[in-house]
Amino acid sequence: MIEALMKLAGRRAFEDIAIGDIAHEAGVSLSDFRDYFPSKGAVLAAFSRRIDRQVLDEAFGEYAAEPAKERLYEVLLRRLEALEPYRNALEGVAQWVTTDPFAAAALNRQVVNSMRFMLEAADIGSEGTLGALKLQGLAIAWWRVLGVWFEDRDADLCRTKAALDQELSRSESVIERIEDVTRLASPLRGLARAVFGGFAGRRRHARHHLRDEDEDFEYETRRRRHHHEDDRHGQAPV
Repeated sequence: MIEALMKLAGRRAFEDIAIGDIAHEAGVSLSDFRDYFPSKGAVLAAFSRRIDRQVLDEAFGEYAAEPAKERLYEVLLRRLEALEPYRNALEGVAQWVTTDPFAAAALNRQVVNSMRFMLEAADIGSEGTLGALKLQGLAIAWWRVLGVWFEDRDADLCRTKAALDQELSRSESVIERIEDVTRLASPLRGLARAVFGGFAGRRRHARHHLRDEDEDFEYETRRRRHHHEDDRHGQAPV
């Protein structure tokens, strides 16, 4: 069914492909299709995971001593090689998402998740806030590279490779600046925690103190009221 969708996407506009078309192309019934996929988008997601696996099955140990950018370059170059048989179909998908913001958001999530594994294959961390920025930035860079790749029909992909190198250099520069800002801001965050943490502690202490005063006042009020009632009951009736 994955192959059926990609074949159809290479021949017609992606938005015109119906679930029934995919099932017919794959030679399965709609009920069989439903057992495997809930939607056309789910088939596309399965295609993305299959490409992920194909790249991840490769061994990149020979690049272990290379800088991070070079390791990632090799991983993404392998991804382009894996995508080559589906170039026309993917170009159709790219055109489709430019007209459908919901599809664009869904596909962005798929690309971000794929980039997570590409970074891991290159032995580059992707956790935390900085990792999230890396992932989204790399996803945007990847879309730009694909835009060049769609038009690059040279066998050696010189333009695509140059675009990939340029995008990774740009992303690396941005990440380095973010890391610099993070390091510079670290002492300020510590100071803020100390200042506002102390302020919060004083506020909690003040609230406890006020609550104690309120409780004392309430106790004294009840004591005086009971004392007054006792005095009234102790008086003889007139």
